[in-house]
Amino acid sequence: MVLFLIQQTPDIEEKINNAPDSGYEIGVFIGSMIPFVVLVIIAYMLYYYSKKRHKDN
Repeated sequence: MVLFLIQQTPDIEEKINNAPDSGYEIGVFIGSMIPFVVLVIIAYMLYYYSKKRHKDN
């Protein structure tokens, strides 16, 4: 399964080199950052709710 996921990883540099214009480059960059941003938000929410629950007890 891990091997399959590694093969699915897009090559960002190749996409940028083949980009038709600079707007596409910005889209690729934003699209590559979204998963990290979502994970940070989820981690912060878990931390916040855990801290709040611990404080209430």
